[in-house]
Amino acid sequence: MMNGRSGQSIMSKNIRKSMIANKLKMHSLDLGQDNIEKIRELFPGCVTEARDKATGIVRLAVDFDQLRQELSDQVVEGPQERYRLDWPGKREALAMANAPITKTLRPCHRESVDFETTKNLFIEGDNLDVLKLMQETYLGQIDVIYIDPPYNTGSDKIYKDDFAKSSNEFFLETGQIDQEGIPVVSNKDSNGRFHSDWLKMIYPRLKIARNFLSESGVIFMSIGEAEVNNLKTISDEIFGNANFVSQLTRVAKRTSNKGTHFRPTKDYILVYARNKMELPEFGIPKARIKAEYKCKDESGRIFKKSGASLYQPSLDPRPNQRYYIEAPDGSLIIPPGDIFPKEKRDGAKVKPQSKLDKVWRWSIDAYIKKKHLLIFTKGNDRNPLLDENGNQSKWNIYPRVYFDEDANSLLHPEDVIYDFPNSQGTKEIKAFGIPFSFAKPTGLLTFLINLLQKDACIMDFFAGSATTAHAVMKLNAEDGGNRSFFMTQLPELCDQESEAAQAGYMNIADLAKERIRRAGKKILEGKCHPDWNRDIGFRVLKVDTSNMKDVYYRPDELRQSYLIDTVENVKKDRVAEDLLFQVLIDWGVDLTSSIRQEIVQNKTVFFVEDNSLVACFDLNITEDLVKDLAVHKPLRVVFRDNGFISDTVKINIEQIFHQLSPATEVRSI
Repeated sequence: MMNGRSGQSIMSKNIRKSMIANKLKMHSLDLGQDNIEKIRELFPGCVTEARDKATGIVRLAVDFDQLRQELSDQVVEGPQERYRLDWPGKREALAMANAPITKTLRPCHRESVDFETTKNLFIEGDNLDVLKLMQETYLGQIDVIYIDPPYNTGSDKIYKDDFAKSSNEFFLETGQIDQEGIPVVSNKDSNGRFHSDWLKMIYPRLKIARNFLSESGVIFMSIGEAEVNNLKTISDEIFGNANFVSQLTRVAKRTSNKGTHFRPTKDYILVYARNKMELPEFGIPKARIKAEYKCKDESGRIFKKSGASLYQPSLDPRPNQRYYIEAPDGSLIIPPGDIFPKEKRDGAKVKPQSKLDKVWRWSIDAYIKKKHLLIFTKGNDRNPLLDENGNQSKWNIYPRVYFDEDANSLLHPEDVIYDFPNSQGTKEIKAFGIPFSFAKPTGLLTFLINLLQKDACIMDFFAGSATTAHAVMKLNAEDGGNRSFFMTQLPELCDQESEAAQAGYMNIADLAKERIRRAGKKILEGKCHPDWNRDIGFRVLKVDTSNMKDVYYRPDELRQSYLIDTVENVKKDRVAEDLLFQVLIDWGVDLTSSIRQEIVQNKTVFFVEDNSLVACFDLNITEDLVKDLAVHKPLRVVFRDNGFISDTVKINIEQIFHQLSPATEVRSI
């Protein structure tokens, strides 16, 4: 039999255990353990427990010998040959994707625009950290991902994720030491690990990014010649070959004379669906574009000029596609080249002798049949076509495009994009007084984004100069859409000799934020759709070390000298709003949720999305305050673990909510 005091002591211990069990975990999802849980659901006999050699913590582990036995001959074992892409560091890249981190996001009102009301996010930090922190919040919530990662041309920079560490250092870095973000370094083509370093960088980021896509979501990935094949192969592995949608070719530039054998003019956009069966068809109903067909032929059929000339410089020379075309003034026109037909007449052809001898899109046979469908326009100063004497022709030639009377059918976009060269992007950003040389044009992004619905959430975790954010606002202003953006950019330092640095931009993230501010202001000055909500704001959050003291994450290293210090488990430089955002991350709450701050009984209380979440991180919390908050019947409530005025209040908190608001989930940090 126990007396009242001992009974109360035992009860207090039990309630303390309950409060400990209800503490927020304060680190990102451990994908490795999560995947093992999934294996355990299918093959419970294949999962056991093992002590981690680096940390000494007992964790779930897979008995691979037993798993192979369960799978029998369905698994590919040992060195047996199979189709796959391997590189030095692939296993470590997968481990990095799975490993949890203990970082957080801290709000920055000063750099935000309309912090309180906007539904747009700009997160500054290493995108791998951001993806890990946000994956629970945005699991299956993103409709469109666009990324423009480093092309790995031999001079551009990549995120250098360092896997060449001991196991102990690896676990320290993934959650247990204070240090700055992962550096960005030049990946020179003289490096023996040139492709491996790039693959090691991109693989874990795409692995996690897949989790963000909705069932009908799609990812667009811009990439250059150097890594397009590797990116295609690992994307087949991550997203599944069955979810491959297309590989778009984009004419990126026309004026460059770089290269050794050919002038490089194009890059690519790889397109993958989360679930291709759920991805809506791309295109617009033809009835919507009927007004664009303003010409009529003799029979009354309507047509328009094709957006692409009959001559395209990227075409491979073919024997039957270099010939003269007679213009309305009787002159002959031919694509650029060194060899000309001997006969000076319409349709006279010649076989190209080198790659310099360009060709028409149509063969000579197609031209003879369809030449009555051509439209001749006066060319501009940059018209590359030649006349029969090798001089610049004043004519350009376009095919007719007739309107398909099946107005209910979709007009699918072409898989070659001619209209948005890089020069447009450079002009756009410089028009805002921001010097930046590698911005994608907003036209390219609006073209891609417009393939999806108007209420899409668009993510770009290689934001660069924030072209994607600009495009989202621009498109919303045009059609009244309710799209939102989620940008992530590392504060990569600008070269001190660059125009950007000379203009006062110390890093790319600052440049991107300023571009969004100026673009939003400019858009509001123009004509805007009446249904648009005029959201040109963005909430800035920055990746930082955890708000909790390091010892909070290292109980195995606890010393007696720490005991007094751990009474206060929050770092001294952190404020209540920092703690709030860490709670939002941990609970998977939308980080653009409305936040109302009130003073209740002289304590600061946060109300997120009205009563979806109520949080108070002040000290000396009383029972009266707890009762006042319970009256609001919040869905969730959170306090600081050491914030109560007494153990009695801490013990009674769950009982108070059980009586006044039984549906409320109570947690502490």
